[in-house]
Amino acid sequence: MPSDTAPELGTTAGPERLLTIPNALSVLRLAGVPLFLWLLLGPGRDPQLQATADVWAIVVLAVGGITDWLDGKLARLLRQYSRLGSLLDPAVDRLYILCALLALGVREIVPWWAVGALVARDLVLGVCLLILRRRGYGPFVVTYLGKAATFVMLYAFPLLLAGLQAGWFADLCRPFGYALAVWGTAVYLYTGALYFAQFVLALRRPAPFGGRSAPPGGAGAPTP
Repeated sequence: MPSDTAPELGTTAGPERLLTIPNALSVLRLAGVPLFLWLLLGPGRDPQLQATADVWAIVVLAVGGITDWLDGKLARLLRQYSRLGSLLDPAVDRLYILCALLALGVREIVPWWAVGALVARDLVLGVCLLILRRRGYGPFVVTYLGKAATFVMLYAFPLLLAGLQAGWFADLCRPFGYALAVWGTAVYLYTGALYFAQFVLALRRPAPFGGRSAPPGGAGAPTP
């Protein structure tokens, strides 16, 4: 059972099932990423078109959030787990966060230092994951705290976009959006530090399976 304070390393093994309902939902979410980015940046200098595009960007993000919840639920109910799903699901979340951060940075809604810190977090962990794979470990298991950080970030973005509009609803969304963005950023960086600590601990131990990829059903790194 993964804890909400210290991430574990998973296994490289898993059922090789590609054509599953959860995977199809993850692919659908992935297809929405370029649309989401275009809606945030495409209309450009036309304020009216950009305001309309922002509303549709919120809709795309909401649909992505619903399918994110649904694919996890269906994977448990239908027992349709797969290695592809375990990798694709968090990767799509990261892509949505990356696109939103870059777009909000370009539009000067989020400061670039915050964008740089969050992007650097994922880049560092991506390099760590490549090193761990070479040593025979699987991906980091998503923890409750890590999932909560992603959840908060994905909720902060539509509130920040809604806060750009005019009217009482925008005035209400704006402070909540910034509050969630600050909270989500802090927790996101904190969980990144936890994952990095787990990476350092794993390097100090003998590589599982002699540094080869784990066989089907093989174990990942020991719990710290």
